[in-house]
Amino acid sequence: MAKLLIDAYNIARPHGTGVATYGRNLARAAAGVGHKVSLLFGTRAGHSAKQPLLNEIALAEGDEGQADARKRLAPVLPGQVAKAAGGILATREAREIALTGEVILPSALRIAGARYWNTPQLYSLAHGAFKVTGQLTKVAVPGTDVAHWTYPLPVKMPGAANIYTLHDLVPLRLPYTTADRKKTYLALCQRIAREADHIVTVSEHSRTDIIRILGVEEARVTNLYQSTDIAALVDGVPREQIAREVEGLLGVAMRGYYLFFGALEPKKNLARLLEAHLASGSPHPLVIVGAPGWGSERDVALLKQLADLDRRKRIKWLGYLPRQTLATVIAGARAVVFPSLYEGFGLPVLEAMSLGTPVITADTSSLPEVAGKAALLVDPMDVRAIARAINAMDDDDRMVEDLSQRGRVQAERFSAAAYRARLTEFYAKLGIASSSATAHPAQFPDTALPKVPV
Repeated sequence: MAKLLIDAYNIARPHGTGVATYGRNLARAAAGVGHKVSLLFGTRAGHSAKQPLLNEIALAEGDEGQADARKRLAPVLPGQVAKAAGGILATREAREIALTGEVILPSALRIAGARYWNTPQLYSLAHGAFKVTGQLTKVAVPGTDVAHWTYPLPVKMPGAANIYTLHDLVPLRLPYTTADRKKTYLALCQRIAREADHIVTVSEHSRTDIIRILGVEEARVTNLYQSTDIAALVDGVPREQIAREVEGLLGVAMRGYYLFFGALEPKKNLARLLEAHLASGSPHPLVIVGAPGWGSERDVALLKQLADLDRRKRIKWLGYLPRQTLATVIAGARAVVFPSLYEGFGLPVLEAMSLGTPVITADTSSLPEVAGKAALLVDPMDVRAIARAINAMDDDDRMVEDLSQRGRVQAERFSAAAYRARLTEFYAKLGIASSSATAHPAQFPDTALPKVPV
């Protein structure tokens, strides 16, 4: 077994993201096959020797978010570079945060058997240092065998195997859909491509992009896909209870609404989805679950405008929902409609299928890999195609039930057990043994595609 360090850069964000789910599942899977897992935070709080409880509180309050870090770069870094003894790129020492149990950590941070480390402002300072110097910031956590960075972070750990997960190259493929500084992002990805001991990604589509665009050798990039634990949140809950909860929350019967969930951001294609749903004339309302993200101003304005004009209440926007409630809303939907323009993986598709909810999704990027034969695939740029898919679901209860069953089967290909097996096989190839006795050869999904009837 290995001593594995995983960054908490996204895991610690209060509302979570797909990358946060990935990091949490990676940590739990690695611990589940016997590795000793540590999480590395970069909280704004310093270390208090006199009041160690404050260190624990800092973890619970949440790590630096990406957006917050970007906002702080300009005012913080020039002074830091000028006055830092030994330079900003000197190796930064992490300190362990002992958990007393007095502070109740968010569930996302509770990893059985994990150790918790912190280096104050690590990630914001590392991003700024990279912008100034083009170098990766070094950090030290004693005894680490493998440092697995779950995001393109400008950080590395000398003396350990450094693995980086690049989920996708969306800022380069669809540059108008993200706020990243493209020159800096490209330089960081190129630096990681040169220095990483290995790169992990989450789909064959992303793997191909990474090899082609960043020029990484094929042998240094491995696709492990993803898994989800969302079905466990409603496991054992009777269908009748889910129906009651859905009706109480939405005022709509179970299987009586379509659902989109995810951050509201340009690549999610929300405006075309709204247009398609209205054009379809569907009797089932469209429920939107998601908080505004970068570049969502037009979508938010459109949602508010429709809410004012929509006397029939065909569009319902709920904003952010806690994960438990989200699982219930997904499980009760007639279908999840997710016509995203581009995804590295497409976690909402997998989460819907794992809960037995049919899916309408795009025929682009990685989404066909995840959906397999268990979803209706549409051209995300074609409003009429999206509307036809909605109408097909409206008129065919047998199709809804068939896709529900096929979705559960497809989701099993991405189960926690299958993910642990792929992870075990990957680490074994790197010479990192696992203590798991249940590992089996990795199974990768079939990618044959169904098309929407015309």
